[in-house]
Amino acid sequence: MDYKKITENPSNYDNLEQMDTQNILENINREDQKVADAVAQVIPQISELVNATAERFERGGRLFYIGAGTSGRLGILDASEIPPTYGMPHDRVIGLIAGGDKAIRKSVEFAEDSTIQAWEDLKEFDINQNDVVVGIAASGTTPYVLGGIGQAKANGLLTAGITNNPGSPLATESDIPIEVAVGPEFVTGSTRMKSGTSQKLVLNMISTALMIRIGRVKGNKMVNMQLSNNKLMDRGTRFLVEELEMDYEEAEKILKKYGSVKKAIEALKP
Repeated sequence: MDYKKITENPSNYDNLEQMDTQNILENINREDQKVADAVAQVIPQISELVNATAERFERGGRLFYIGAGTSGRLGILDASEIPPTYGMPHDRVIGLIAGGDKAIRKSVEFAEDSTIQAWEDLKEFDINQNDVVVGIAASGTTPYVLGGIGQAKANGLLTAGITNNPGSPLATESDIPIEVAVGPEFVTGSTRMKSGTSQKLVLNMISTALMIRIGRVKGNKMVNMQLSNNKLMDRGTRFLVEELEMDYEEAEKILKKYGSVKKAIEALKP
């Protein structure tokens, strides 16, 4: 191992059990404030990934996230929010976790230790060279993720790796390494904390920028969102009130008629 695994370094704090609640929370918050700055350092790599993925999306490609444990759950979370937020089909951004869907709620022992299972999981989707595979692993050493990225790359797919250990095997193996150096965790080795937070920020950036790039946002509005509850119906109606300069009741009727903000705007705005 020729890199420093900073996610396993001792915490900057000790005797945590002797701190009162206020001090625990203040110190966690102090560490969390470092995360956004660390993410800022990798914006060029995130930009490269978004641009390359947008090009492949125009050819019908898809975005896959693969991970284990917290990392896998964060990928699934990001993927699951794309259809309701941007009206995309469920099969365009897909999250896969070691151990399958049951691992979303409960840890599946040793599932992450297979170097072949991720590629087997990906092959079920008839994966092809228009697709992009993003591996997520704080350690940068998770076998499930490394195996999937290695096979994806060998088969001509674009790969990226989100890791919190610069120089890790995942960073080395990926076409686009996204190395977010947040430093040691408040509780030593607890990568669901700063590392997980940084991964969530990066995933938000990837998927949001991608949806904007492929035309799923107009102005600053989610004009393709699924109108699946009263809150979203109200939001869509207010979008139309602003965009088409009409009263609320009329906008609501129009939204129900066309079924989406985008379709209503396209039909009624010159």
